[in-house]
Amino acid sequence: MRSLLEREWLSRYPYERHVAEVGNMIQEAINEETKSTAATVIRRVAIVGGTHGNELTGVYLIKKFEQFPTLLHRSSFEAIPLLANPAAVAMNQRYVDRDLNRCFAREDLSNPALATYEDKRAKEIAAQLGPREQPKVNVIIDLHSTTSNMGLSLLPSSKAPFNLRLAAYLSRLHPEVRVCCGEQCDQDAPLLRSLTPLGCTLEVGAIAQGALDAHYFQQTEQLIRAILDYIDANNKGQPPSAPRTLTTYQAIASVDYPRNAAGELDAMIHPQLQHRDYEPLFPGAPLFLTFTGETLPYPGETTVFPVFINEAAYYEKGIAMVLTEKQEITIPDGA
Repeated sequence: MRSLLEREWLSRYPYERHVAEVGNMIQEAINEETKSTAATVIRRVAIVGGTHGNELTGVYLIKKFEQFPTLLHRSSFEAIPLLANPAAVAMNQRYVDRDLNRCFAREDLSNPALATYEDKRAKEIAAQLGPREQPKVNVIIDLHSTTSNMGLSLLPSSKAPFNLRLAAYLSRLHPEVRVCCGEQCDQDAPLLRSLTPLGCTLEVGAIAQGALDAHYFQQTEQLIRAILDYIDANNKGQPPSAPRTLTTYQAIASVDYPRNAAGELDAMIHPQLQHRDYEPLFPGAPLFLTFTGETLPYPGETTVFPVFINEAAYYEKGIAMVLTEKQEITIPDGA
């Protein structure tokens, strides 16, 4: 029995045309058709927690999902929980040797000389979920918490239409969700989520390091459930309706604290800016406060929207905040 697609092609070409030529053209059309449909079909999803060992929201959600796997069950795909950094979790520390979420750059994963605990763990995770060119999972959801007042934030792995549609759906379902795109919002980033083009980081807070917050625990679990339900409906050809436009906060730069010649802090976040993530920062507005009481204003010429303000884990990275631009984007059609 010939498929409908084969019959259509054969009707367009005389029978005497070389069979191989027609066969090749049929196969190309089938390949294109398969590519266009399979691109949005998700077969395997990884829910990752404990990438940072002292961010307990993700740690204990993964433990819960391991104990009650039916919570992740959906009929059209497999969802697997993964505790990313068990040694750091056991120590209730962000990491053992270095930040695991900065160990997934292509060149680092292929460098055998990098042999810290986190480098080895990154290679194991990349082998389990990756490689980037042909990942073993279609979607990665990486669970994080922050000491900054980020509320419910979604950081997409890329600007693939699937990710943007999912973000728009979640933003409509939970209006408090904000979408923040990193400077490296692609698969060249050294982040765990970059192992696949589809997926996101869920970043919630403010939550102290090494502590749980029941409110954010429940809200994170609700978002995970909504994401899985969305994927399941999408797989079945019934994607939930979502807005065609999306408000995003595009990272454009990071700002360090003022420091002295020895590299020590000279100032702190100004009290008028503290806890005001995603709010506009106008030129000349208070930015830092020195230890002698002097206000240092924002020197920029355009309004920006700072995020990750005063994140405790970023002191060592030289980041006082990340500046973003607020953008309204139209979600393109496509996979």
